[in-house]
Amino acid sequence: MTKAKTAETIENVEFPSFDASKATDQIRAFAEKGVEQSKEAYSKLKTGAEETQKVLESTFETAKTVSSDLSLKTIAALRANAEAGFSHLEALIGAKSLSEVVELQTAFLRKRVESTVEQAKEFQAVASKAAEDVSKPVKTAFEKALKDIKAA
Repeated sequence: MTKAKTAETIENVEFPSFDASKATDQIRAFAEKGVEQSKEAYSKLKTGAEETQKVLESTFETAKTVSSDLSLKTIAALRANAEAGFSHLEALIGAKSLSEVVELQTAFLRKRVESTVEQAKEFQAVASKAAEDVSKPVKTAFEKALKDIKAA
């Protein structure tokens, strides 16, 4: 009895027809969509790489300029310190008494301390500006990237 029912059931079952043209159209549409998405991703990647390159070039150029400024400040400070040292040495050689030597030495040390404090303030100002100038392009690019990510 079960064999007869199975045979009847199989005879009464209709299988859906397969239309290859519809499947081809769907595969083509899927492939075209994938290609389009790949082009968009490549375009975004290319744009991001170009922007990153510009930021790096700007950062390196700024670092070069800032480094040059800092080097010039250092050279100026060293020159001023050397000139002050030679002037002090000349004054010491021309001293007539021990009390004059002590007075010259005390005045020299006081001026050197004041000068060192002033030079340290100048170096700190230049270094702070340098750090800000060098980090500004990177910070701006990072903020822009975060904004673009949030927008997407």
